[in-house]
Amino acid sequence: MLRTRHIGAIGAVFTVSALAVTGCAGFGGGSGAGTGGGEGGDVTLTLATVSNPQMKDMEELKGHFEEDNPGITVNFVQMEEGDLRAAVTADVASKAGQYDIVTVGAYEVPQWGALGWLKDLTDDLAADAEYDVDDILQPVSDITSVDGRRYAVPFYGESSILMYNKELFDEAGLTMPEHPTWQEVAGFAEELTTDDRAGICLRGKPGWGDLFAPLTTVVQTFGGNWYDENWDAQVDSPEFTEAVNFYVDLLRTSGEPDPVSHSFTECLNLVSGGKAAMWYDASVAASILEDEESSAVAGKMGYAHAPVVETDEAGWLWSWNLAIPETTKNYDEALTFVKWATSKEYHQLVGETLGWTRVPPGARSSTYEIPEYQEAAAAFAPITVDVMNAVDPNQPGVAPQPWVGIQYVTIPEFQDVGNQVAQLVADSIAGRTSVEDALAAGQDIAQAAGEKQK
Repeated sequence: MLRTRHIGAIGAVFTVSALAVTGCAGFGGGSGAGTGGGEGGDVTLTLATVSNPQMKDMEELKGHFEEDNPGITVNFVQMEEGDLRAAVTADVASKAGQYDIVTVGAYEVPQWGALGWLKDLTDDLAADAEYDVDDILQPVSDITSVDGRRYAVPFYGESSILMYNKELFDEAGLTMPEHPTWQEVAGFAEELTTDDRAGICLRGKPGWGDLFAPLTTVVQTFGGNWYDENWDAQVDSPEFTEAVNFYVDLLRTSGEPDPVSHSFTECLNLVSGGKAAMWYDASVAASILEDEESSAVAGKMGYAHAPVVETDEAGWLWSWNLAIPETTKNYDEALTFVKWATSKEYHQLVGETLGWTRVPPGARSSTYEIPEYQEAAAAFAPITVDVMNAVDPNQPGVAPQPWVGIQYVTIPEFQDVGNQVAQLVADSIAGRTSVEDALAAGQDIAQAAGEKQK
């Protein structure tokens, strides 16, 4: 996934990034981090993780692990997605050693693994027959490995799907196709928009992992992409421009109020409260929408493949993974927790304790063989696996690309490129600039990073 001739440059870029965001690392403080613990050999593990429902479930259940492993305490440090990336990047690049376990995305794992910033878990996982590393779903196994070596294990995996309120569709006499086009979705959204309800909710918050997670897949199915095969930027190309104009227009006419403040969590709250008729986002959201305790639309939702224009599929491929930084002084204890939190037994515990719809999806094949999960997740489990297996991270768009990845470009510079261009697009969503002017500025930013790959 990563070309070895760029490793030195990657290290330099991440080191610079770490220095630039060291101030963000304050989010990750915690007593006992990176230490061997206190009296009696007790160990406190500090885990930096994204603040989303699945990770909150893990924290809620950590007492089961601590009870079975006396002397090990796990301190969770939860952050918003952008803050997490900044803090963890700063920590591992500078070797500060604040964290014993980190939650990292599919974007970071191959790069950080190749740089030696993460512990190689391959042999220790393979030696534990009960852990059954071969049970990990192949798509997420592939994107979290480097040359056959495993530097992280998926906590959950996902693609992106279109979620829609069947009750509202029925009332309006509308039928959602299994494979809708974006043009069809725009028509549905316009018809379902009211004064107090958005026709569709889409991420508009600046950030490569916020706004551009869904928007990149839209660009790709419109025929565009970030770069061509020669690493020449394509941000101001006609296809990229058409896709972004479509996305911005859709938000302006049928989207949620103040979209530049909305990402995953904000759209989840709108949809689960019946304030948005459709939502294109991560498939993992379906398990939350079907939770009867927290969602007013449980049992009312339908699920379709990501909308397309010129491609057969348009969903992304992602996993949130647990990894152990090379700097930890508590490797054995950290590995024990990582194995517990990503095990078959943990999935069983979540189902029996919190409810079967809350089992982390897209990580283990065996999860989809549990009868209780099959019944509870019947509305969304099959489409999640179908889309994850159908998308192609080698060529997700119309044209070939020189990297492996769908909603991100696997170069270290992309964090900065994606964030800057996302801010420019957010400005156009807010009406402060035109899409064309935003992408013209974005082209220069992306081209500078592309030149470094040649």
